[in-house]
Amino acid sequence: MTSVNSLFTPIRLGDLDLANRIIMAPLTRCRAPGHMPNELMQEYYRQRAGAGLIITECTMVMEDTSAFAYEPGIYNQEQIAAWKKITDAVHEAGGKIFMQIWHAGRAAHPKLNGGKKSVSAAAIAIEGGATTPLGHLDYTTPEALSEQGIAEVVAGFRQGAENAKEAGFDGVEIHAANGYLIDQFLRDGSNPRDDLYGGSWHNRVRFLSEIIDAVAEVWTHHRVGVRLSPLNSYNGMQDSNPEALVRYLCAHLNPMDLAYLHIMRSDFLGRQGGDVITIASELYKGNLMVNMGYSPEEAAETIAANRADMVAFGVPFIANPDYPERIRTGAGFNNPDPDTFYTPGAKGYTDYPALSD
Repeated sequence: MTSVNSLFTPIRLGDLDLANRIIMAPLTRCRAPGHMPNELMQEYYRQRAGAGLIITECTMVMEDTSAFAYEPGIYNQEQIAAWKKITDAVHEAGGKIFMQIWHAGRAAHPKLNGGKKSVSAAAIAIEGGATTPLGHLDYTTPEALSEQGIAEVVAGFRQGAENAKEAGFDGVEIHAANGYLIDQFLRDGSNPRDDLYGGSWHNRVRFLSEIIDAVAEVWTHHRVGVRLSPLNSYNGMQDSNPEALVRYLCAHLNPMDLAYLHIMRSDFLGRQGGDVITIASELYKGNLMVNMGYSPEEAAETIAANRADMVAFGVPFIANPDYPERIRTGAGFNNPDPDTFYTPGAKGYTDYPALSD
């Protein structure tokens, strides 16, 4: 059996010490009616405090930007107070937790947001539609953000970061992946702009850079992570040269002293291939977190070979609240139930047994 010891070596993110390198990836679970965190979420995250770091589900930094109907927000005082109970519970259980801060962009649905028009880098709609807790919704053509609108979103991310800090988080992860607003600026398939925010790689990355700078004013750079998905075609995304984009981003982000760079290595839909992890491993000088389909053994080998510093696991943490302990002891794993990934209530959320149960 391949040794998994490398997963259990401590790591430091700036001035934050993590007990292990097994990270809980951000996982949309649609358990926040009214975009309000709640006691059920508190139990869910507390159960998973054995992760080296928990990254929360995507969390709205601005009102009326919902893509899933029941995702949480961090834009008002009631949400801040509710999240504070969650961070307190995780900390009392010995865990560390970052909030993933997010704007859906063109993936937001007007029907979920009081009729408010969605926004993006350009007036290009996602083809087709999405299944939400409110049923199937067709995507609409978004409004291209003006430079004033971009500045307002940057300010929204800054405020979200401030609110996350007030709520007791250990840091934040900027969601620049999976076809949401920042990713819509990064990739040329959704960004044909010819102004300061489009065209060259430098211009396409400008929006992300401005958000990082704004959020780092609140947290300092070494409490800020960034998540990218250069190959993922989810939400109608594509780029003509994802490997070159990763090369540029690594060089651009290297001087920023981020907590980590979090890269998804493949495409949810299997349409686009490539090896972006080798590029990032060779070029990125800070802490590199990788994600998508790693077994514990492959993750351990990846870390031992210095191809990454941490590995984020998604679905395994859904079904195994004590996933690190199960890896450490060689115990079996619970099987996840996809039918309950996004349904209301405790079933398939907080009722998976731990080894100690």
